[in-house]
Amino acid sequence: MKSVRPPLFLILAAGVVAIAIALPLVYLVVRTTGIGGKELWELITRPRNITVFFNSAAMAATVTLFATIIAVPLAFLTVRTDLPGRKFWLIATTLPLAIPSYVGSFALIAALAPRGSFLQLLLQPLGVEELPSIYGFPGTVLAITLFTYPYMLLSVRSGLQGIDPSLEEASRSLGYSSRETFFRVVLPQLKPSMIAGGLLVALYALRDFGTPSLMRFDAFTRAIFIQYKASFNRNSAAALALMLVTLVLMILWLEYRVRSRAVYYSRGSASLRPPKIAKLGIWKWPAFAFCLLITSLGVVLPVGITLFWLIRGLNGGYNFPNLLPSIINSISAAALAALATTIFALPVAILSVRFPSKITAIIERCSYLGFGLPGIVIALSLVFFGANYVPFLHQTLPMLVFAYLVLFLPQSVGTVRTSLLQVSPQLEESARSLGRNPWQTLKEITLPLVQPGVLSGAVLVFLTAIKELPATMLLAPIGFSTLAVQIWQATENVDFADAAAASLSMLLVSIGSTLLVLSQENIKGELKTKN
Repeated sequence: MKSVRPPLFLILAAGVVAIAIALPLVYLVVRTTGIGGKELWELITRPRNITVFFNSAAMAATVTLFATIIAVPLAFLTVRTDLPGRKFWLIATTLPLAIPSYVGSFALIAALAPRGSFLQLLLQPLGVEELPSIYGFPGTVLAITLFTYPYMLLSVRSGLQGIDPSLEEASRSLGYSSRETFFRVVLPQLKPSMIAGGLLVALYALRDFGTPSLMRFDAFTRAIFIQYKASFNRNSAAALALMLVTLVLMILWLEYRVRSRAVYYSRGSASLRPPKIAKLGIWKWPAFAFCLLITSLGVVLPVGITLFWLIRGLNGGYNFPNLLPSIINSISAAALAALATTIFALPVAILSVRFPSKITAIIERCSYLGFGLPGIVIALSLVFFGANYVPFLHQTLPMLVFAYLVLFLPQSVGTVRTSLLQVSPQLEESARSLGRNPWQTLKEITLPLVQPGVLSGAVLVFLTAIKELPATMLLAPIGFSTLAVQIWQATENVDFADAAAASLSMLLVSIGSTLLVLSQENIKGELKTKN
């Protein structure tokens, strides 16, 4: 069979993507090469930098542990039991994905901070002048756990839905109780899902900037930002970034190894049968209370505290700020990021699916590199290249959108690639045999068929970009204020009313986008079940 060469415009577009994604690593190599081996070693082995390394590793491990403790029971309760309001909890327990971690951190600080918080004001008539500090390691772990456990939850839910019910039936027929069946059969089958979800949670914890900054915890992202903004010591910042990138790449390598070996599931015809719904009995209401507690902390608390401080400020004469420019800036930048990411994700996905080769595989894997790099590292690299090689783009909106492209391209590539795999290539071959050129085939055949995946990826990129903080702070044009930056600055200044106003606007946009994604997933799930 004659091999088909990919169109030139696809190769050029994908090549641009590969080069763009490689820029952060090139920056780190250039910066650290200029330091010198001895000085670089001294920077890496400084006691404070070693402390930051272990702080970050311990924080990521602890967050992953607590996320597992929360997510596994929630997944089982919402998929396999007669939990009251099960369909409601199926959505409610996923909604923390819509809340930026720094908004959640602001809510926890506003609710539980030693002085001036909601709880301290309630206890003040009892003589309580100051509460125990929430800042540091405990607050950071609590905040990141509450707003990252849905990654584990979604992974474990997928694992539960892929388990062959006949395995559990065989276990019960051998005399094992439901509890024994869970620990002997179900839990081992969930191991790949738990590891994959745990790695995502750990990676997010290492990438997060807003929570460690607000909680004043010395993690990599906060330390890098302080080194850059306070002392302008870019060598030290680059050394810290290199340490972080090394740790992140190790995690990504481990994730790849685990996923490649995850062949635990049985997906025969029997797995299409619905699993048996477990009766909770006397545990029904404790399970209900557990779901209510987690949802209250992850959704109700951020929304409630935000409304409380906003209303309190308004009652005290607070003038509601004009957030319309920030809202417009946030939505426009995120929308441009979604558009640009979708445009460049299409050639990467098409090449990997329709024209598989070593080169296209390298380009696709290279596109995922941005997912493993924190926004602060991407931003520093683009500041370097912008200031030195393209000064006319430095601190402009195109540079900010380019940063979003580097950071969030994998989300769009994944959804487009999944949709493209479901489209028969014979349709495209038929179009070409009828005289259509590659560009016409893409526009008239491929794009309409992969439209659901394209839209889903665009919404996910929009949702993530609108919450991005460090890249926005370092790369946004002067005077270009966004909701993310306003929230961070207001919270740093302990101005809860201003932070609440911006946070509420952010929550409304983010929750709306998340509900849109969840509705699409529910529709797909229902169609799959019917089929």
